Amino acid sequence: MTTAAVIGSGFGGLALAIRLQSAGIQTTMIEARDKAGGRAYVFEDAGFKFDAGPTVITDPTCLEELWELSGRKLSDYVELLPVAPFYRLMWEDGYVFDYSNDDKILNEQIAAKSPRDVEGYKRFYKFSENVFREGYTQLGHEAFLDFRTMLKAAPQMIKYEAFRSVYSMVARYIHDDQLRQAFSFHSLLVGGNPFKTSSIYALIHALEKKWGVWFPRGGTGALVQGMVRLFEDLGGEVRIGDKVEQITTAGNRVTGVRTADGWSGSFDAVVSNGDVVHTYKDLLGHHPRGQAMAKSMTRRSWSPSLFVVYFGLKGERPDVKHHTILFGNRYKELLADIYKGGELAEDFSLYLHHPTATDPAMAPAGHSGFYVLSPVPHLGKLDVDWEKVAPAYADSILEALERRILPGLKRDLVTMRTFTPKDFSSELQAHLGSAFSLEPVLWQSAYFRTHNRDDSLGNLYFVGAGTHPGAGIPGVVGSAKATGKLMIADLLGARVAA
Repeated sequence: MTTAAVIGSGFGGLALAIRLQSAGIQTTMIEARDKAGGRAYVFEDAGFKFDAGPTVITDPTCLEELWELSGRKLSDYVELLPVAPFYRLMWEDGYVFDYSNDDKILNEQIAAKSPRDVEGYKRFYKFSENVFREGYTQLGHEAFLDFRTMLKAAPQMIKYEAFRSVYSMVARYIHDDQLRQAFSFHSLLVGGNPFKTSSIYALIHALEKKWGVWFPRGGTGALVQGMVRLFEDLGGEVRIGDKVEQITTAGNRVTGVRTADGWSGSFDAVVSNGDVVHTYKDLLGHHPRGQAMAKSMTRRSWSPSLFVVYFGLKGERPDVKHHTILFGNRYKELLADIYKGGELAEDFSLYLHHPTATDPAMAPAGHSGFYVLSPVPHLGKLDVDWEKVAPAYADSILEALERRILPGLKRDLVTMRTFTPKDFSSELQAHLGSAFSLEPVLWQSAYFRTHNRDDSLGNLYFVGAGTHPGAGIPGVVGSAKATGKLMIADLLGARVAA
């Protein structure tokens, strides 16, 4: 029997494990933490259920496909609930824009703010549709293992000016400054600076418009649980709370894994859903390939980290939408502070997640649960003592929320905890505490990103945010499809199609 091990159980690892098991490859998934999910961890406190990681699902079809591989249905395992509006955007001057999938509502808001931008938005949306078709539908699930593959994609990338930034393409079509922010912030959801990230990432707008924004009943943790149940129903094995310490090798092949509790297993292939630097440096540090790649990877450009505050309040907040983006007075300048680093900005832009707006059961009756995140420089650009900084920084964020959107927050506060860049580093082994792995810039995309299959260790594979196509739930699930195609072809030949 052909066997494979998947290290880590984030959405990418789960999706790949399901693909491999569905194809008849006996797969073992190994997770260091006490429950599956990776960054999509869940914890409970004072009756509140908090999703610790990703909360935006924008392509349910990529998830449905995982169940369809074995003739099952996602809806039998997980219920997805629509989120409307997708996001509420708020600025310091009081302007509010509801980012909606209702074209009439969207166009009316654009017309009220800047009449000449109505037609400009339509042209931008057409551009977004085009890059969605080329960048996501056609290339998002294909592995770029050699430069020839990249050259084949080059004409389309040039046609859609992939060398330009998301913001520059938005600004070409839209004139109003706040509307430019409204239609360019999406790359931040995958760790990219709109002023540097390739215009290809404008496809996120079309992706959301096509399939909507969703939230699982019970939280993203319920989706993780549904995927684990599917994997186990297919016969897959899950090892929880067992940290992999080494990927074993023989020459230029990997042979298996060894864990902290002394367990070891031999496998025909090994996949890492973990941080790519951690994989090469710590799990393969005994091998020349691991040493060389760790050294090379540390010279790359890494996405920022995040400072997250999870909190629960007495009382319901029906006027606060599920997803809210609170812009500060600075946009480009603040992003420069975050991506270039050097200091912790006193002003900030925030993303506020309010799951009880869609699923009240995420909190005790009559209460509301939230998390708020602030993008901050990673540890390589701002290595402050987060244990000392965190309380004051969290307090300033809560004060801003109380002033702008949650009056009475401190009065009604029931529980609160933080997650800092240092926690990303120590708990998730994220290089420099980066929240999204490699920065999604053109020179670190596709062929220039970590390859889905290692070039030297031929049965070592990668899945997740650090490999093609990148971060975000559709991105890491797409990476599982790309890596799955390679593995099934390598391990089973033409007998099974991915």
